[in-house]
Amino acid sequence: MPVFSYKGRSARGELVQGTLEGAESGAIADQLMNTGITPTEIKMTRAATVKTENSGGWQINLTEKKVDPLELMLFSRQMYTLLKAGVPIMRALAGLQESSQNPAFSAMLQDLRESLDSGRELSIAMRRHPKIFSPFYVNMVQVGEMTGMLDQTFLRLYDHLEFEKDMGERIRSAVRYPMFVIIAMAIAIVIVNIFVIPAFVKVFEGFHTELPLMTRILMGFSAFMVQYWPLLLAGMVAAAVAFRSWINTVDGRYRWDHYKLQLPIAGRIIFKATLARFARSLALSFKSGIPIVQGLNTVGMVVDNEYMRSKVEQMRDGVERGESILRTAAATGVFNPTVLQMIAVGEETGDLDGLMFEVAAMYEREVEYEVKTLSANIEPIMIIALGVLVLILALGIFLPMWDLGKAVLHK
Repeated sequence: MPVFSYKGRSARGELVQGTLEGAESGAIADQLMNTGITPTEIKMTRAATVKTENSGGWQINLTEKKVDPLELMLFSRQMYTLLKAGVPIMRALAGLQESSQNPAFSAMLQDLRESLDSGRELSIAMRRHPKIFSPFYVNMVQVGEMTGMLDQTFLRLYDHLEFEKDMGERIRSAVRYPMFVIIAMAIAIVIVNIFVIPAFVKVFEGFHTELPLMTRILMGFSAFMVQYWPLLLAGMVAAAVAFRSWINTVDGRYRWDHYKLQLPIAGRIIFKATLARFARSLALSFKSGIPIVQGLNTVGMVVDNEYMRSKVEQMRDGVERGESILRTAAATGVFNPTVLQMIAVGEETGDLDGLMFEVAAMYEREVEYEVKTLSANIEPIMIIALGVLVLILALGIFLPMWDLGKAVLHK
C-alpha cells in the first residue's frame, strides 16, 4: 500500500506532520480529519512514486495542467448561481465538469461527484484536494452546509478569492518597478566593468603617470570581475540557493516575512495588504457563523506571512484563555489605535464582522494609495542612486583625461 507524507494543523493550530499508509490521498485526508487534523499537504513518498512511474502515472503528472486560482474563483461564482437557481448540487457539478476545459479541474469535479454519490459531504470531499481547496475554503463550505446557506457561502468565497487576487496583483505591481530598476542598474554595472572600462585601461596605460585613486579603484574592480566572473557567478547562484534553503526553514521563513514588513517603501504596502487580507478573512468567517477560535485558526492558515500568522495564533491563544479580542489584538502590537477602537466598538455592539469589513476596506484604500504614489516615492531614491553611479564613472574615467588635457595646455 502506498505511503503518504502529510502536513496539517491540529485543532489548536499547531503544525503536525508525519506519514500514513493508504490507498489514495483522499483516504489519508479522511483519516486525518477523523483525528482532528486539518491537512494542508498530502503527497506520496519517493518509494510510492517509483511504483506509479512504472504504470505511466508520472507522464500524466508532467503533462497535466494545473488548476489556476481564477478557475476556482469562477467555480465559486458558478456554484452560487446554480444553487441559488435551485439546481441540485450533483447536476451543478456535472454541468461544470462538462464545460471545464482543464482536465485536472474536470477530474477534481468528477471526484467530488463520486464522493457525494458515496454519501460524503461536499466539505469532506473537498478535503481530498488540499492543493485546490484551502482549509479556509473547506471550513467555509462546511459551515454553509451546516447552516443551509451553501449558495451564499459560495458567493462570499468568490468575493474573498477576488479580493485575494486583487491584493496579490497590487503587491506584485508595488515591487515590480523597484526590482526592475535595481536589476537594470546591476546589469549596467556589469556591462561597464566588463566591456567599457577595459577599453579605457589601454588608453590610461599610455599616460605613463600615476592615475587618480578613483580610476585605480575602478580599474582594479573591473580587472577582478573580468578575471573572476565565473567565481562571482557561482557565488551568486550559491547565495540564491542558500537563501531559498534558509527561507524554507521555519525560523528563516519567520525572519524573512518579518523583514519584508520592515522594508522602507514596499514594506508598508505588504504590511497593509496583509492586514487587509486578515481583516476580510476574519470578517467573512464571523459572518458565516464560524466560532471565534476556529475562525482565528483558519484565518491564520490563510495569511501568507509567518510573522503575521504567529500574531494571529497569539490572538487565538488569548481568546482561548478567555481574553477579549480587543485585548489580544492590542497585545500583538500590529494594529493602530483606529483599528483597535473599531474592534472595541464591534465587540460592544455585536457587529464585529461588519466593522472588520470596514477595517479591511480602510487598509485596501491605503494600499491603493500607496501603490499609486509608489513611483513618486521611489523616483528620488533611484535618481540619487543613478547620480552616484554616473559620478563614480565620470570621476574614474574622465578625470585622468582632464588631467592630461591640462598638462598638454600648460606645455
